[in-house]
Amino acid sequence: MQTSENSTPTPEQQPSSFSQLPLTNGFDADNPPDPTLIDACVHCGFCLATCPSYRVIGKEMDSPRGRIYLMDAINEGDAPLADATVQHFDSCLGCYACVTTCPSGVQYDRLIEATRPQINRNIERSLPQRLLRNLIFSLFPYPNRLRVLMRPVTLYQTTGLQRLIRSLGWLPKISPQLAAMESLMPPLSPKAFQDTLPERIPAEGKTRYRVGMLLGCVQRLFNPEVNDATARVLTANGCEIIIPKTQGCCGALSHHQGEEDQARDFARQLIDAFEGTEVDAVLVNASGCGHTLKDYGHLLKNDPAYAEKAAAFSAKVKDVQEFLANVGLTASLSPLQEAPLTMVYQDACHMLHGQKISLQPRQLLRQIPGVSLREPIDAALCCGSAGVYNILQPEVAEELGQQKVANLINTGASVIASANIGCFVQISKHLEKQGRVVPVLHPMQLLDMSIRGEQLPTDEWSGE
Repeated sequence: MQTSENSTPTPEQQPSSFSQLPLTNGFDADNPPDPTLIDACVHCGFCLATCPSYRVIGKEMDSPRGRIYLMDAINEGDAPLADATVQHFDSCLGCYACVTTCPSGVQYDRLIEATRPQINRNIERSLPQRLLRNLIFSLFPYPNRLRVLMRPVTLYQTTGLQRLIRSLGWLPKISPQLAAMESLMPPLSPKAFQDTLPERIPAEGKTRYRVGMLLGCVQRLFNPEVNDATARVLTANGCEIIIPKTQGCCGALSHHQGEEDQARDFARQLIDAFEGTEVDAVLVNASGCGHTLKDYGHLLKNDPAYAEKAAAFSAKVKDVQEFLANVGLTASLSPLQEAPLTMVYQDACHMLHGQKISLQPRQLLRQIPGVSLREPIDAALCCGSAGVYNILQPEVAEELGQQKVANLINTGASVIASANIGCFVQISKHLEKQGRVVPVLHPMQLLDMSIRGEQLPTDEWSGE
């Protein structure tokens, strides 16, 4: 079913997707989508133009409005929670652009967050899907486990075997999901295989703040230089850093895919790791992690032992760019190249729509002498990464990644600044596929270079 962007499906259209489905099961009693939140939707259709899955798939049921209809129908017993309906919930990236767009203030984020655990509890997925999801959630949130796997992967990348496998083209035919996972693996640096940052890093000069720092899981391996740069920027601006060695995954990947028990376990462990550190703020340099950390109060609201602690912890969480823009930079900055530098900042969804952070990163980057920021079209549209969405839903993610990179390249910028590890991996993949060589750097890496007086190579940009 496809409708115009601002149209409301007719009563005849709404149930037509459901009427032929057997009503065998529905949501269970454990936190189903709240009917009050569902009723807040006035079906205006403003969400359709900003929904990436609707933009690609073009079907009403793969839009926020359509999914809300589905939730309501399942609540009312007019549709089952079954494979035919679950596919429309699975197509959601969880980017929350619709939350930003909605003039009625519909809390679609809470609705989809309530729906995904229902699916995990009540739907028996196919064996290949179960195996893939078990692999993801038993591996990605555990850096040490991931490191064990990445050692043979490094050999796979460096011996020429990767080029051979890709040239044969059989992996996408066997499993598009595994092919997507393989295509997203960046080359690993030696720093990926151990954590080198100490538990305490003193501030340079006068100590202005004492801050905690989250290392992340995937970022530790796939782009460890970001954590090093973040630490140097913070200490150069008067921050003493505390990095508890007992910290683990924040639970973002699990939370975004409805693995709530695992997400809550990770949340409790992380709260315990930072307990007693007496930090002024807990700083995060990956937007997906930051969004989940700020939501701990909601995630653990029914846990009598952690509800209060979770709310207090979340109140201290800040994105590192949000924090530095607020407290101000004290370190002097130098140009990143002799000529003026054109740069484009890529808005990560969980930064822009989840945390409502947009101006702060741009304010920081503009303080680097000689930097000129350009804005891409469709800046608020998801790149297709969305946690592990680009593995689970590779076809939609592929089209979104191509669009995002084309829009970034069309700005003519020499550098892409991106503040989320998932976006970094997705954009880097599609730059390579399009034959473009453009550095993709975290804003903390750019600030670090500017503070240390390093310059970008002038021949990095080969986008022409």
